Parts: sequence; structure tokens; C-alpha cells
Amino acid sequence: MKSHAAWYVIVLGFLLSLVAGAVAGSLVQTQFNLLALQNLGVEIGLGTRLETSLQDLRGFAPIYAAVFGVSFLFSQLIASWLIRRLSLDARGLYLALGAAVGLWVTLELVNAFAPMPTLIAATRGAGGLVAMLATAALAGWLFALITRRGSRRSSTLAVVVAAVCGSLLSSEDVQAQPSVDYQVTTIAEGLEHPWSIVFLPDGSALVTERPGRLRILDADGELQATPVPGVPEVYASAQAGLFDVAVAPDFEQSRLVFMAYACGTESANHTCLARGRLQQGRLEAVEEIFRALPAKKGNAHYGGRIAWLPDGSLILSLGDGFDYREEAQRLGSHIGTLVRLNRDGSVPGNNPFIGQADALPEIYSYGHRNVQGMAFDPVHERLIIHEHGPRGGDEINVIKPGVNYGWPVATHGLDYTGARVTPFTEYDGMAPPALHWTPSIAPSGLTVYQGRLFPQWEGNLLVGALTDRSVHRVVLADDGAVDMETLFSELNERIRDVRTGPDGAIYLLTDGPAGRLLRVTPRN
Repeated sequence: MKSHAAWYVIVLGFLLSLVAGAVAGSLVQTQFNLLALQNLGVEIGLGTRLETSLQDLRGFAPIYAAVFGVSFLFSQLIASWLIRRLSLDARGLYLALGAAVGLWVTLELVNAFAPMPTLIAATRGAGGLVAMLATAALAGWLFALITRRGSRRSSTLAVVVAAVCGSLLSSEDVQAQPSVDYQVTTIAEGLEHPWSIVFLPDGSALVTERPGRLRILDADGELQATPVPGVPEVYASAQAGLFDVAVAPDFEQSRLVFMAYACGTESANHTCLARGRLQQGRLEAVEEIFRALPAKKGNAHYGGRIAWLPDGSLILSLGDGFDYREEAQRLGSHIGTLVRLNRDGSVPGNNPFIGQADALPEIYSYGHRNVQGMAFDPVHERLIIHEHGPRGGDEINVIKPGVNYGWPVATHGLDYTGARVTPFTEYDGMAPPALHWTPSIAPSGLTVYQGRLFPQWEGNLLVGALTDRSVHRVVLADDGAVDMETLFSELNERIRDVRTGPDGAIYLLTDGPAGRLLRVTPRN
């Protein structure tokens, strides 16, 4: 009778197989990411391919090994028990099958509970998913080979290779004083994930809550208990919901209110834009005037900011949907773009891609990931945006019509798994950012400060930060931008929106189930 493999052979065989599966999975992930870029026409030489593969072995493989390791451990224990229980032959086949099924179940669970729709970018398509599962099956087969009964040489092989491969994978703050002494007061609280605020001529304001409510803050600073009736139906889930609110430049006459929001269902949703007339505390004659195409699955990366240009047209930002990042380079899709519209939703006749057969006429600029801050600087007559990077690569960009801003071909950021999104931080024909933050601050909300209360900050950008729980003061020049200082970090709040009020004060919306509206004024 053949004896069972020694316990140390099993342990070392497991470690070796795990490392082999992680390395193979990393290589597959890299090649599928690069293939997606090549399908956009990006040229990737052999040297760049090898360098990116090695970078991912250092950055992605250890994180993937942790995810794969859990699935591999349980799948091999379950498969081994079934093999013994049912007296199955072809042990290698069943261990390989078990490893593949275990990884598939793990990926499904992670994607269901993680904030991002798909953790590992290569698995966004069927081909990449099958290839990743094949690397897990390879690890299962290798584990069966090393731990087969009666094998003496397998123990030596396991010790040597595990040691070599294992070595490849091992790899109170002082706050500066702000430039201005300020004080912060709470104006309203108890807002559920507030997203945007706009001030009205009579001194009142409108505030959106992501679950789909529009609230009125009256001129005395009192938040009205009853939401504004007439808001269009909103798809609210995770990052999806009601986003920006803006009023027409001639609001006193037209009473027009514009709302950006997610519409549709989990399996087919869009960023939409609607308008209605605010009459006696309710929205009337509400109509959808724009819907981003094509529909997408998931509940992440909608954009959703609105800005008015001096000619009366408006800009709406549209996110890349997380799993659809390559669409940001395709002019036949609204995903990952800024669009310019007339206020009835029609297309201005001087948009940059009018008459181009393969381009949607609404597109104003493209190559964006998830723009959640946008403002027009009337002094310098320029549209300024910031957008989320993944792990790093948050950007500030000055927008010019028809320009490609790079995502996902060029970025300073990495995927959340540590994998390279692209080998390039710059690429010919694509505009580099004026400023990027690495690591990420998760910017949201942007105002170009113009007010009498903080003359030292006149013309500066104030950028809200979710992850960084602060506001960054940025000075923008013709040759780039400088992050001058971090403000309001003592609040320890996720800042969703930043606005300059008509009184010159700075207003902040904090993100959370019990969000607040804060007013910042000079002390004394």
C-alpha cells in the first residue's frame, strides 16, 4: 500500500502551488489589461510589456495571492475530502477543477460585497475570467502532482521552488497652520448622503440627497422637513442616486432647475439629466432631457456634475462606469466624457465633434474616469474639472473642447488591486493633467473662490476630498497647478461638495448617513 505524502510535503506543495497560481494569475491579468489598450490602438512594445508584467508581479501578485490563497485553501480541502470520501480516481483533475470553482466563487463573493463592481479587471470579460480560472486549475494540478503518494522527489522540489518563488512575492501627524484663521458653524444636519447644494436668488438653497430627495434650506437656514415633490425616479444603489443640482442663469424668470441622477436598473442604467420648474416648493413640468448611452451594469462611476458656460449651454460630466473604462476612448459612447448641451437638451451647433460620423455630437471632451468636481472660472474664462483616479492619479484638468484627457491609456494611478492600469503616465495626443494626487485624496466638489470674506484665496480652487477628509486649496497657473495647503482636516469629515456662497462664505457638504451643511467664515 502506498503511503500518504508527508505533512511537510503537503504544506510546501500547497505554498508552491499557491505561489505558482498567483504568478500565473498576475501574468494573465497584465496581458488582458494590455490587450484592452491595444484594442484601442495603443502601441505596446515587448520591452514595455515585460516591464509592466514585472511591475504587476511586485504590485498585484501579493494582493492576488491573498485573495486566491483563501479560495485555494478551502477548495483543496473540500476537493481532497470528496476524493477520499468517494474514492475518486484522477486526483489531479478534481483538485484542478476544485481550484477553478473555488476561485470563481471567491470572485463572485468579492464582487458582490466590494465597493467596486469587479475587483480584478481582467475578469470583466468572459475570456479573461476563463483564463484566470485556468491559472487556478493549474495550481490545483500542480498541488496534486507534488503531493502524490509515494513521491520522494516531490518534497525536494517543493522546498527549492517554494523558497525561490516565495522570495519573489515577499515584498501622529503634525498639521500646518492654515493661511487664514477661520471658524466653522453647522447650518443643517441629518442629511442622508448629501451630494450637492445650489443657492437661489432669494437666499434659500436646494440640497440633493443621494437616495433621491431634493431638500429646501430656507433663507433663515432652516431645513424644510418635507422633500420637494416632483423629483424624477432615481436608481439609488451604492454610488448611484441623485447627484448635482443647478439652476438656470435666468432662474428668477424661468424657475428652471436641472438635476443629474442615475436612472434605470442595476442591469441597465445611465446618467440622466432632467429639468423642471420650481413653483411654490414643488417641481412641475419635469422632463428628462438627456440620457447617457449605452446602458451599463453596476452602480459605480456616474460623474453627475453640472456647470454653466457663459453662452448659456451646460456641461454634464459622465463617469466610466468602472468596468467600462475603455469606453472613455470611444467617441461612439458617452461613457467617460463631458457632454455639452443646450438647456432644452439639444446639441449646440458648434460642439467639437459635430458632423464626425463615428462620434456622438454631445461630446465636448473625453478620456475621463469619474468627474465629480467642475466649475467655470469667469475671470480666466476656463472650465476646470477634477476627477477620481483609482489608487492615485486623481487629476485636475483645464478643459478644452475636443481634447482627449487620457483615461485609461495614460494615468498616474494603479488599480485597487495594485495592478497597472496602463504602462503610460503620458501618451501622445492626450492632455496631461495640470496636477495629480498620488496617493489618492478622492476629490469631490470644486469651487473657484470669488468672495469678499477670504481675499487671500481669491481665484484659488477649493477641492473637497472624501478619503483625505479635508479641502485642498490649489493655485492654478498656465503651466500647471500647485496644491498649497490642506484645510478643515480637523473636522475629520468626508467632504462631498464645496461651494462659494453669495455671502462670500464657503459651504461644505459632508458625506454620510447623517451629513451636514457647514459654513466657513473668517474668525472674528
